[in-house]
Amino acid sequence: TGRKTVIQASTSELLKCLGEYLCHRCWRLNHLEAADTIMWLRTVDRSLLLQGWQDIAFINPANVVFVYMLVRELVPTDIATEHDLQSVVLTCLYLSYSYMGNEISYPLKPFLLDPEEKDRFWDRCLVIINMMSAKMLRINSDPAYFTEIFTELK
Repeated sequence: TGRKTVIQASTSELLKCLGEYLCHRCWRLNHLEAADTIMWLRTVDRSLLLQGWQDIAFINPANVVFVYMLVRELVPTDIATEHDLQSVVLTCLYLSYSYMGNEISYPLKPFLLDPEEKDRFWDRCLVIINMMSAKMLRINSDPAYFTEIFTELK
C-alpha cells in the first residue's frame, strides 16, 4: 500500500525559510537579513497586483517552493554584493511568474533593479532556462520531487 505524505506550511513561513537560506548561503553579505529577501519578492507581487497584471497574489506556498528550486541552483555562495543577489533572485522570480503565473506575460520593470541591466537580465534568464528547464517541468509533474524540494526548503 502507498503511504501518503502530508506537507504543509504557510506562505510567510516558507518565505522566511527562503530568506534564511539566502542569508546562510550568502555568508559574505554581512548586512543581509531574511526580511530583505522577503521584501524583494513581496514588493514585486504587490506591484503587479496594483498595476492590474494579476487578480490574486502570485506568492503562495507552491510558487515559493518553485522560486527556491531555482535560487538554490543559481545563487553562488560567494556572491559579491546584495545588488547582485537581488538581481539573481528577481530573475528567478520573473521566470517563476512566467512559468507558473496565470498571465501570458508580465512587465519587466518590477523585476529590474536598473533599466540599464536589461541585457544582463535576459542573459541570466537564458542561463536559467538552459540549466533548469527539465527541473522546472519535473516539479509540476512529479509530486515526490515537489515534496523533496518543499521539505528541503522547510
